[in-house]
Amino acid sequence: MRAGPLYLGMCKQIISTWALTALCLAAAILMQGCRGPKLSVADEQMARGEYFDASRTYRKIYNKTGREDKLLRASIAFKMAECHSRLSQNARAAAAYQNAIRYGYPDSTAILNMARSLHADGKYAAALKAYDEFLALAPENAEARSGRDGASMALEAKGRKSRYIVRNAKLFNSRRSDFSPMFSGDILYFTTTNEKVTGTNKSEITGMKRGDIWMSRKNERGEWQRPEPVEGELNTEHDEGIVSFSPDGSTMYLTRAVRKPAADSGTAIYTSQRSDAKWSAPVILEITADTVSNHAHPAVSPSGEWLYFSSDMPGEGGRDLWRINLKDRAGSLENLGPWINTPGDEMFPYCLTDSIIYFASDGHPGFGGLDLFKATMTRSGGWKVENLGLPINSAADDFGITFASPGREVGYFSSNRGDARGYDHIFSFELPDLKILISGYVTDTDDEPVRGATIRIVGSDGSNQKAIARDDGSFSFPLQRGVSYVMLAGAKGYLNAKQEFTSDAAEEDAEYNVDFMLASINKPNIVENIFYDFDKATLRPESTAALDELASLLRDNPNITIQMGAHTDRVGSDDYNNRLSERRAKSVVDYLIAAGISPDRLTHHGYGKTRPKVVTKRVNKQFPQFPEGTVLDEEFVLTLDEADREAADQINRRTEFEVMSIDYEVY
Repeated sequence: MRAGPLYLGMCKQIISTWALTALCLAAAILMQGCRGPKLSVADEQMARGEYFDASRTYRKIYNKTGREDKLLRASIAFKMAECHSRLSQNARAAAAYQNAIRYGYPDSTAILNMARSLHADGKYAAALKAYDEFLALAPENAEARSGRDGASMALEAKGRKSRYIVRNAKLFNSRRSDFSPMFSGDILYFTTTNEKVTGTNKSEITGMKRGDIWMSRKNERGEWQRPEPVEGELNTEHDEGIVSFSPDGSTMYLTRAVRKPAADSGTAIYTSQRSDAKWSAPVILEITADTVSNHAHPAVSPSGEWLYFSSDMPGEGGRDLWRINLKDRAGSLENLGPWINTPGDEMFPYCLTDSIIYFASDGHPGFGGLDLFKATMTRSGGWKVENLGLPINSAADDFGITFASPGREVGYFSSNRGDARGYDHIFSFELPDLKILISGYVTDTDDEPVRGATIRIVGSDGSNQKAIARDDGSFSFPLQRGVSYVMLAGAKGYLNAKQEFTSDAAEEDAEYNVDFMLASINKPNIVENIFYDFDKATLRPESTAALDELASLLRDNPNITIQMGAHTDRVGSDDYNNRLSERRAKSVVDYLIAAGISPDRLTHHGYGKTRPKVVTKRVNKQFPQFPEGTVLDEEFVLTLDEADREAADQINRRTEFEVMSIDYEVY
């Protein structure tokens, strides 16, 4: 039998009895003549899966065994480690395996099992060392290779950010084990071993009371109420738990483990019917004629057609996931195959949809113990399996997940993280929606808000959104990550403007800022960042970006014609300034023609110093010494000091365009 964590609580123990028996027989051969009554009792307890009782008995024998009897101490330590491992007491298990190895345990499996216990205790570096030690002896061992991959993955994932929010669901948890939550409508059912469960005897397997099924409802304010036992004949002195429901909620599928004196504990799937809020006495569901194998962890598909479950029937190894058609059981039993099942254990299935299931496994590479995985059915009928990652998974056992609804990643799952006793607790999880926004302002070239502007955004994912700018010109859109977008802004009396961008693919909240500056149809529009050589009309290289943007604007508005106008400062004669500005305006037109803009759409004019600039809101932001509305004519400029005169002259030296018509016909 392979080592590793089994079920914590009632149904974390589908046992391969023959393998345990073989282990005990092998130990008996090694220890002929040394077995006393207490050792035989411990071996029988272990063979029946009574790990809690067996671990206590082995501990007493180990403490009484002399250090000189190394082989006996090694064998007892190994079996004690196996018990701790099955109770998910991983630190104790690792220490006991180490003792077995120290005293010369003859089977190298002890090294592998120690690696798995260290792995499940979050000691990833030590686990890697132990895996490597075992792989040096058995390089092809699939379990060791998978375990090493998982420990390496866990080391790399430490410190990595996640958007999942995981919290201890304290209302549902007791001082014992509470696990495997399951929604049915607005009720949350789960398995508990708290001190108020039915029956008085404690489980020889876990040392806790045997499990019952409890439930919690929401009040009118949507708040969960204190849990209570389900009503009816469901709970008994046996272990009951791990439930699922038919689509209409009237039939419960559950696992029951029946303890018989001096016999192995077996698990089977039962059904119970609801009537007037009470549940009937469970009736066994015959899955196969096989009376030796164990069946547990039922999960009904949303369609109600399939029942998924875990079993130790011969398959891929360990415990496998199977399914059977509830509408026509004969001949429909099916192993889910090597995509999902491994030589390890696959358990606790949950059907989100008919093509997406979640399950727990210690056979796929993971963070330690049982990890939660998502399996999506492919078109070919196989399954794509993904580890849910941190913080859903941990070094401990993580299993038994349920979702509040198929459309949102919100729900509950079970884990024994942070509990040295190995007790399970219920945790909530939520993956908040990504908050990816794009926002900005629509203004004109004078920085005045364009109220009522229409902004459209079209994504490469097929999305198409529209918004109207607020009175201050602001707008915002929700986006999706990793999508390319084209945005177009327009308003009556203005030219359209277009921008493109791609949102980041990272799984984190983000806000992008995109502002639109719309050119007016009714007044001149300054073109910023156009520069000329001193006293010449030659365009400087740093003007290229602004000129290319102007060319794009003309392409985006193919029905307009414009006049380019250049202006100078007050220095120099009228004739000189007129001729210089004329040449500069023509230089811009020539550039646009070379960029592919039709000459029919372009005219130019040099205004010299005849149109001094009126200070706008935009100019005032750059030069607050000039009040908004001020005319920067020569008379005003001469009243300024030398520094402000230069600033005023700089403002007057500008290049603008003015829309002349909006009905140009494109042929």
